[in-house]
Amino acid sequence: MKRAALLAALSLSAAALSGCGFTPLYAEPGVTSSLAAIDVVAPDGRAGYLIRQHLDDAFGRNHGGPSAYTMQLALGESRYPRGVRIDNVATRYEYVLVADYELRAQPTGAVAKRGRVRVELTYDSADQPYASISAQQDAQDRAAAEAARRIQLELAVWLADGAKTKS
Repeated sequence: MKRAALLAALSLSAAALSGCGFTPLYAEPGVTSSLAAIDVVAPDGRAGYLIRQHLDDAFGRNHGGPSAYTMQLALGESRYPRGVRIDNVATRYEYVLVADYELRAQPTGAVAKRGRVRVELTYDSADQPYASISAQQDAQDRAAAEAARRIQLELAVWLADGAKTKS
């Protein structure tokens, strides 16, 4: 009985979605192939390396094909002590990563899109030096992954809308 109700609910929801004009973002023609044709240029350093790797993975970068766009990244990193103990030692930190990007069409070099994403997260700081460094690097990696995800979504929406707006 429950199985029949579940099947009926699924078929009704599928019918409702097909009638409303819902189309998945990545089903729009050209979104996936355009994302795969973005060449990311990131600044030197650990954060630049991490965000470039996450963006290449998120875009499904096709290194064998020509690039339709080049993305220039500028990163800003900040770390603020939070959760200060009575002896004035921080036990928690807030890490902020700001990524400004500029997408340029190839081969003209004309600016196609600009954007900024800001990621804020916190991490614990241990008394042991290695554990503290490891926590900070983990926060940097998580922030780079989240920034890459947000950039990917912004560009996918922009491409699905026809890549007409400059922002």
